[in-house]
Amino acid sequence: MGNKQSFDLAALELALTELGRRAFAADRTIEIAVYGGSALLLTLNRKINTSDVDAVFERDKTFIKKLATDMAEELGWDEDWLNDGVKGWLSAKDSDPDVKALFKTYPSEEQPGLRVFVAKPEYIFAMKCRAMRVGGVDSSSDIDDIRLLAREIGIKSSDDALALVEKFYPQNVLEPKTRLGLEEIFSSLGVRAADGDGTSSRER
Repeated sequence: MGNKQSFDLAALELALTELGRRAFAADRTIEIAVYGGSALLLTLNRKINTSDVDAVFERDKTFIKKLATDMAEELGWDEDWLNDGVKGWLSAKDSDPDVKALFKTYPSEEQPGLRVFVAKPEYIFAMKCRAMRVGGVDSSSDIDDIRLLAREIGIKSSDDALALVEKFYPQNVLEPKTRLGLEEIFSSLGVRAADGDGTSSRER
């Protein structure tokens, strides 16, 4: 059993570079799609640490898992540092070409061992809203991410937020807590906003 690795942006880039290097050395080019906190780290430079990389990799699955397991054993990481547990939260639109974008090739374009696709902010927003935990919005570590993504996308009300979520997930799979949570989040955003510019007093 390895130790839980904590990834900030620099550590995540190093891990992906090493994964790509190993794939290229095996004369392979693999592809993964990244979601969740890792996607926010890569694309929005979210100031967080994440203990694992939420990714989906349908092609070359056995090969990718072997590379990741080898890295875990050598570096003392948890064996599930790269895992596809996020699959249960994917939208039916996940295969649409406009919901993800190619982020980067590792270790380089000249040595294409790993191509990383990242879910776009609108999709991550919808996914995090659907996965919102029971117990009140302040009990979830996802809430700051939802606020960050709302500002990035330009969502300013719970109705607009729910409309975006429903573009990815039908109403029948959304729990009542999703609407209630969004109402609470955007009510809080309204209270915290200052001078109508969306900047909270905490961020000044």
